[in-house]
Order: sequence, then structure tokens, then C-alpha cells
Amino acid sequence: MSQTLTTGATRLSDERDSAAPAPVIPLPRRRPRRVAAIGRGAGKVAKRSIAIVVFLVLWQIAPKLGWVEEAFLPPFTSVLQALRDLIGSGVLWTDISASLHRSLAGFAIAIVTGIPLGLLIAWYRTLSEILNPLLIIFLNTAAVALLPVFTLILGIGDFSKIMIIAYACFWTVLYNTISGARDVDPMLIRSARSLGLSSRKLFLKVILPAAAPAIFTGVRLAGAVSMLVLVTSEFVGAKAGLGYLIIASQNNFQIPQMYAGIVTISVIGLAFNHLLVLVERRFSRWRT
Repeated sequence: MSQTLTTGATRLSDERDSAAPAPVIPLPRRRPRRVAAIGRGAGKVAKRSIAIVVFLVLWQIAPKLGWVEEAFLPPFTSVLQALRDLIGSGVLWTDISASLHRSLAGFAIAIVTGIPLGLLIAWYRTLSEILNPLLIIFLNTAAVALLPVFTLILGIGDFSKIMIIAYACFWTVLYNTISGARDVDPMLIRSARSLGLSSRKLFLKVILPAAAPAIFTGVRLAGAVSMLVLVTSEFVGAKAGLGYLIIASQNNFQIPQMYAGIVTISVIGLAFNHLLVLVERRFSRWRT
């Protein structure tokens, strides 16, 4: 009897021991993916900022050390002070508003007209053969050289400035669109035709997506051209705008304000290009 009880107690003790939870071994902590992504992003930003930081440091110390005349190239801190004064007085916002109105209006006109016409020229060979000689002539005519013509015909107001910007941007958009549509892989087109796609679906499903990278490249280049031609057009007959700010500051020998206008144009151009890159990524998600 006692042996039976002892055996039962031993079995019960063994069952309790087997039912006891196993000791928890802590696993090595893994670095969160978000933290790793943030670290990689910060590293890329740091690499891309090195050249800019070095340039700004050289800009700051070059006048101080006498490498250049401070009256012609003031330190970067003096330019920042002039920029703060322009912002505080409200003058800079007025000039930015006037310049953006002209630049964006001309840029939009170039996009609306250049992309459809470029696709039509690439799609219809006969139209391309008719227009190609004329397009080559205008492509090799600098837009800035035609500024007096636009001023004489359209006046010195905003309309002439918008149209000269549209003219300059139009050719960049047009030729990149034509190039992108014509460079579509012929095997891709033949494969789509063998599947029975109509001309309309072939254009929308194959040619247009394949030409999108080249089209967006032209759009981004046109954005840079719009800022370049904008400044030149505002040198003549403008009463407001960043180009007017630069030329007026130079004439009055307000050199820090002149550089403040140049810095503002650079920042706006950089932001505009970044915005176009985001738009390109949004409409080109299929690209690896």
C-alpha cells in the first residue's frame, strides 16, 4: 500500500515537473526597420550636402581672408541678413509671387501644348516629315535672342514674359516627348499588336507608358529653363519679380540684396525640381 502511494506521488511529481513552463531565453534584439531606413536616409542626405556645405563655407571665408573683394562678393552671413530684411519688409514675397505667376503660367502652356504635339509627331510619320524642317529651325534659335521680338509684338507686360517662357520650355518638352515615343522597343509594339490591341489601346497601354520617363525628363529640364528665361525676361520692363530685384539691386549697388535674389531663385528652382521628381515617381511606379 505504502509502495503504491509512493509510486503515485512520484508520478504526480514528475507530471508537475513536466508541466512546468520552460525557461524563457531572451532573443537578440533586432534593429527596427524604420530606424535603419531613417539612418540610411540621413546618410544619403549627409553625402549630398557635403559639397553644398563646403561651398557655403568657402563663400563665407573667401571675403574675410581677402581672396575676393568683399564689396563684390559679401560673406554668406551678410546675404542671409539681406534676405531676412527683404522678407521682413514684404518685398521678397511680392517678387516671388510675380515671378512664380509668370514662370508657372509659361511652364503650363508648354506642357499642355508640347506633350500632345510631340506624341502626334511621333505617331504620324507624315506629320513629322512636314514639320521637322521648321522644328529644327526654331530649336536652334535661342529663346533669349527672341526676347526683343516678343517685347515688340506683345509689349513689356506680363503676357510677353509668359509667352517667352512658354516658347523656351516648349521645345524641350516637345523633343523629349518625340524621342521617348519613337524609342519604344519595336519588339514590344509587335508583341502588343500580335495580341490584337487596337491602335488606341496600343498607344495608351504601351507607347505612352514607355515614353513617360523621357517625357518627365523633358518636363524637369523645362522647369529649369523656365527659371532661367524668367530672370532674363524680368530684366526688361518689369516692375516686380526676382529678376527685377537682381538687376535693380545691381544698379543701386546693393550687392547683398542682389545675391539674396540669386539664392532665392536657386532655392525655388531646387524645390520645383524636387516636386517634379515626386510627380514622376507617382506616375512611374511600374518602373523598378
